[in-house]
Amino acid sequence: MEKRYFGTDGIRGRVGSAPITPEFMLKLGWAVGTAFRHHGACRVIIGKDTRISGYMFESALEAGLSAAGAHVQLLGPMPTPAIAYLTRTFMADVGIVISASHNPFYDNGIKFFSSVGSKLPDSLELEIERLVDEPMTVVDSALLGKVSRVEDASGRYIEFCKSSVPTSTSFKGLEVVLDCAHGATYKVAPSVFRELGADVRVIGASPDGLNINADVGSTHLAALRSAVVAEGADLGIAFDGDGDRVLMVDQSGNEVDGDQLLYIIALDLHERGLLRGGVVGTLMTNLGLELAMKARGVEFVRANVGDRYVMAELRQREWILGGESSGHIVCLHHTSTGDGIIAALQVLKALQRSGLSLEQACAGMQKCPQKLINVRYAPGAGSPLEQQAVKDAVSQAEARLGDAGRVLLRLSGTEPLVRVMVEGQDAAQVEHEAAALADVVTRILNG
Repeated sequence: MEKRYFGTDGIRGRVGSAPITPEFMLKLGWAVGTAFRHHGACRVIIGKDTRISGYMFESALEAGLSAAGAHVQLLGPMPTPAIAYLTRTFMADVGIVISASHNPFYDNGIKFFSSVGSKLPDSLELEIERLVDEPMTVVDSALLGKVSRVEDASGRYIEFCKSSVPTSTSFKGLEVVLDCAHGATYKVAPSVFRELGADVRVIGASPDGLNINADVGSTHLAALRSAVVAEGADLGIAFDGDGDRVLMVDQSGNEVDGDQLLYIIALDLHERGLLRGGVVGTLMTNLGLELAMKARGVEFVRANVGDRYVMAELRQREWILGGESSGHIVCLHHTSTGDGIIAALQVLKALQRSGLSLEQACAGMQKCPQKLINVRYAPGAGSPLEQQAVKDAVSQAEARLGDAGRVLLRLSGTEPLVRVMVEGQDAAQVEHEAAALADVVTRILNG
């Protein structure tokens, strides 16, 4: 069955437009509580990022869950991976995150975690969607769910993050700039790195409900670049609004993306004999990572774009490491989902072991020129990818690039965007082919 509400990363959209409305969230909370109550008593934890609409949706979900007889524990603003971890440690039946990740403040969404801290299976998402369309009922007053607030959630998660590196770890003398995107990491991330001894300066840590991801964070690195260079710091670390992505900036102000961070972690594990199996990337992963892994005898496979697909591939192969260019990095030997803070700690520890700077460590992987252009379209419009003109343009570009390049067009799973990606050996040709394909897609969309 095709899902009506759930995308590749939960339910997401513009606040006030269906389904991101208080009415829907009330019904969604009831549907979730009802679905899990069928398996016995239901306990739910709810966390959120810092966008202003989180308060509204938290209240609506809370009311719906209580009406279904589910007990709720509120965490307040916390990174998405913290909710995954705390769902496990509190032995809750389900964890709910109110966040639109890297999107602007006027978007919001809902993500779910199972009792083991993983994404919900498709069958359960379909059951929740079925229940959303049923009439809402209320359990007997004596059976209504109770609601409480968890006071020590941040401290628990900080200690969990620190436990992902050896207890002897000290980053004393390391100068780091953190960009918290005015989002969910604004309190916990500085504490983690400071408690491990790093000299930390923080930007993007003054959320007001409206400034999440606004010219800061992993999708806007200019502020971090400037701060690292101005401070003479060793490196900079940028999280997205909900803390499941991380990118870095080296001491010269150069961007270090998720592929490069994945390379550093993978190489460290491989050299210590701890990399179980190979590495999982996605269709968007730079060819340079694949070549670097194969040169070292490490198997590399590609999954569909989206951390849930990376996770599925890892679990199927019983591997421990995978990720995306955008900075979703999954370290299954430490946690159950992508975690920006934990991934950053693994990179810092790998640098410390090797004695290399971030810039030096990245030099072992030669990135192939790659160009990504996002073409926005009206929600509800038909996919331009099925148009013959687009298919012909892709075939022609692939022929010109030959075996030394790749073309990928796909619809974003989180925004109304067509992502046009071209990769090859010649940077000028890559730029030209990507621009030409984006023009074709734009013309099709504009009729």
